[in-house]
Amino acid sequence: MRRAVSRMRNFSIVSLRDLVVASGPTILIVAAAVLAAYWWVDPAPPRQLVLATGQDNSAYEQFAKMYARALARDDIKVTLQPSLGSQENLQRLVDGKADIAFVQSGSTDGDAAASHGLVSLGSLFTEPVWLFLREGARVTRLTDLKGKRINLGPEGTGVPNLFRQVLAANGIEPAQLRIGALANTPATVELLAGRIDGLVFSSAPEAPLIQMLLQTPGIRLFDFAQAEAYTRRLPFLTHVVLPRGIVDLGRNIPAQDYHLIAPTATLVAREDLHPALVGLFVKAAGEIHGGTGWFQQQGQFPSPKYTEVPVAREAARYYRDGPPLMQRYMRFWLANLAERLWVVVVALTALLIPLSKVVPPIYVWRVRSRVYRWYGELRAVEQSLESTEPAQRESARGDLLGRLDDIEERVNHISIPLAYADELYRLRSHIHLVRERVRGGVGSNGMPPVQLAK
Repeated sequence: MRRAVSRMRNFSIVSLRDLVVASGPTILIVAAAVLAAYWWVDPAPPRQLVLATGQDNSAYEQFAKMYARALARDDIKVTLQPSLGSQENLQRLVDGKADIAFVQSGSTDGDAAASHGLVSLGSLFTEPVWLFLREGARVTRLTDLKGKRINLGPEGTGVPNLFRQVLAANGIEPAQLRIGALANTPATVELLAGRIDGLVFSSAPEAPLIQMLLQTPGIRLFDFAQAEAYTRRLPFLTHVVLPRGIVDLGRNIPAQDYHLIAPTATLVAREDLHPALVGLFVKAAGEIHGGTGWFQQQGQFPSPKYTEVPVAREAARYYRDGPPLMQRYMRFWLANLAERLWVVVVALTALLIPLSKVVPPIYVWRVRSRVYRWYGELRAVEQSLESTEPAQRESARGDLLGRLDDIEERVNHISIPLAYADELYRLRSHIHLVRERVRGGVGSNGMPPVQLAK
């Protein structure tokens, strides 16, 4: 086996051992670069996250289930976390108890959001302020609410803060109303039972309670006839119109156009949310909210507009350029892996191009050095011959020839690739040349000594 291996080495074109040794520094540098790139490039996105939603039977809850189903297609598990609403959702984001949440515009401002490390993934849909009243409440203007029993919902929602700003715009103090803090479902029961005069929701029309109350006899919707003026006083509001007959054309529900004021629902996330998940949520938002609706046109939402929270850089890029190139043709995880490896490939290419010019000279030097070092031995034999007195050279020849025989024996066992065999044969001829010189057959110039005629 050893003889077979040795024979293979002698007749190989390339010396694998020398190639590996010559490439060693390059391999180490490339490995270090790969490790550095691995730590520098964003890690793979997590497979689980928490989405803070809203109250039971709210639009937030309904849409959150759609997001969970959309992300489940890419093996991302979204845990839904019910809450009272926007204010509680903001606090959960700040406390790190949620990764992403639905938040109503007007619930915070840009400076406060930035200081807590929060970013927006875009606005999703309008959330009109629905003020439902009993028919007998006799309310035509907001100032008529004084002394009435009006439910605004728990303080953890965005509605109490929002409606207080609406009341303040009308010069009404909250203390002039009998304000309730029931959740949406029990407040609806109280309204239908006649124990309160009205309640305020701020939700998309898809919410089941909104759909029910719009069709309930004895319950009417307040018409914000001054809606345009509200949008000038409170910039986070927009003016929307609930068209006549939109709920039920056959029964003509509602029987008139209603002017409403509406904040927008926004996806707000912690700024450390993985960039790949940001794009995945924006993509899902386009599928869920991109169509037409009661208050929106095709393609109006999702949008980087209508939000006071700074838009995440990845989300802004998605709105501007669309999904990343690889995600247009690959599944999410495969595209994410390719995008991460692309950075490593670029880094390796930048290293390999200059390093590839270093490896061949090192390889050549290692192969030839096994031959060239014996020239030092031959030179030492010649110097020994030259430094020996002429009278003593005859006795020294035996030792020098022995040294040459030893050199030749060892040279015969050198493993040299065939591509450099000429170097080995040249060395052997030079050993023979030095041997002839030691014997006196040639002179120092490599020619036979001149015989003088006697």
